[in-house]
Amino acid sequence: MQTVNSVPKLKARAVDGHKGDFGKVCIIAGSVGMSGAAALAGRAALRAGAGLVRVATAKSALPMVASIEPCYTTIPLAEDSAGRISANAINSIIDVVADNDVVAFGPGVGISGGLQSVVQALLEQESMRLVVDGDGLNNLSKVTDWPSRLKAEMILTPHPGEMKRIWWGLIREQMPSDRSQQAVRLAQQTKAVVVLKGAGTVVTDGEKVYINKSGNPGMATAGSGDVLTGVITALIGQGLSNFDAAVLGVYVHGLAGDIAAKKIGKVSLMATDIIEALGEAFMRI
Repeated sequence: MQTVNSVPKLKARAVDGHKGDFGKVCIIAGSVGMSGAAALAGRAALRAGAGLVRVATAKSALPMVASIEPCYTTIPLAEDSAGRISANAINSIIDVVADNDVVAFGPGVGISGGLQSVVQALLEQESMRLVVDGDGLNNLSKVTDWPSRLKAEMILTPHPGEMKRIWWGLIREQMPSDRSQQAVRLAQQTKAVVVLKGAGTVVTDGEKVYINKSGNPGMATAGSGDVLTGVITALIGQGLSNFDAAVLGVYVHGLAGDIAAKKIGKVSLMATDIIEALGEAFMRI
């Protein structure tokens, strides 16, 4: 196993670059009552440099998602009676994601049979760059033997609770106590890049392992993971490999949290503070 200590960097932008050069990103997120998760991921992707961000969400949640940030566009999706994206949206989703460089799925979508069908349809898309987070992982954990049908190039970003659900839904063996071993085993089992969040976030592709050193306890707040999803997705859109985007993403996300904590303290830190500090974090690196 190779230990990685260095953090990759983005290339300097060409003076004649345009928004299409810096990634077309689609974030499928949100539901009624969880519009903030979609907005946080979309805003973070913009602040992390994505050229064009589209947020696809349940149609009843769209007005709230759209009102939070004018710099991304929004796409309404068919929903179920609880205001969650439904299986009836699959054809629309497949059409939408085909025109993007990278797709994120999961923040705030809820859990349902329809959403399990959605995540299964996404992972079966050939060569799609796909980040799965939050409820996307919870739905994925209920899909039987999904790695055998995986055609997308996937990043999984579980926190410890989501890690347990994915593990028991797929591997059904006792989890090792060591976080790096957990992440490596899951990466090897799924051929995905795994970002196991928490103090000392672990990033691995099953061969290389990076342990993050930035960040602080103030970042243990609702929405922080949605921000990380947006950052990683944006970095993939700008041309980094899945592993490098994950490493740089967790580092700059943690660094932004450290910058914000110095200004307002760890107790008062919110996810939006992390987004606002991303600009300074990128300038530092």
